[in-house]
Amino acid sequence: MQVSVFIPCFVDQLFPQTGFNMVKVLEKFGCTVKYNPNQTCCGQPAFNAGYWSDCKPVASKFMNDLADAEYIVAPSGSCVGFVRNYYERVLEDNQAAAVNFGKGLFEFSEFLTNVLQITDAGATRHGVATYHDACGALRECRIKEAPRKLLAQVKGLELREAPDCETCCGFGGTFAVKYEPISIAMGEQKVLNAMNTGADFIISTDWSCLMHLDGYIRKKGYPIQTLHIVDVLASGW
Repeated sequence: MQVSVFIPCFVDQLFPQTGFNMVKVLEKFGCTVKYNPNQTCCGQPAFNAGYWSDCKPVASKFMNDLADAEYIVAPSGSCVGFVRNYYERVLEDNQAAAVNFGKGLFEFSEFLTNVLQITDAGATRHGVATYHDACGALRECRIKEAPRKLLAQVKGLELREAPDCETCCGFGGTFAVKYEPISIAMGEQKVLNAMNTGADFIISTDWSCLMHLDGYIRKKGYPIQTLHIVDVLASGW
């Protein structure tokens, strides 16, 4: 199976190891991976800030850069959810193509479980973990069980559910900047809930959430780490 990868801005600029690990896992399960180095942002930041007209050429370029891909996989429910749910609004003069494009775009964990039919990646990670349902993955992509199925098969990892695991972590892009006190309070509650489970790790599909939580954790010096699900599933081989 030939798969094109979309590397979101957060991963490209701050967490490139997650992109490399995603390729590693996909190749392990027989995928031929393609990467178009011309790809850029999907346009979500501009759209969310209200600059729809500025988002349009970015979205058009993104579609053109990956136009020949049968499957596109990204380590981000947020980006995938944006493309699937809002491209037809942004690209109103090309709605049919936008909708069709979104059907071929998958978040990493749903691609493994729903397309490749993989639930055991053969990974090993020792410790206790809790899973955070990122808003983009849960609400815009309806991804709930896929990450949990994959994490349940990781050798040495005990998965515990935290209270309010579906509640927003408080990042929300520019929300964290515009409403800093509220954002911090939401992140604090998320971290404390995770720690109360005895977890060593908070795992999620999106580095945006994890980066926000990690900032709070580092500030407080708490003994808990954030991990992207891609990096967990690529570990211990």
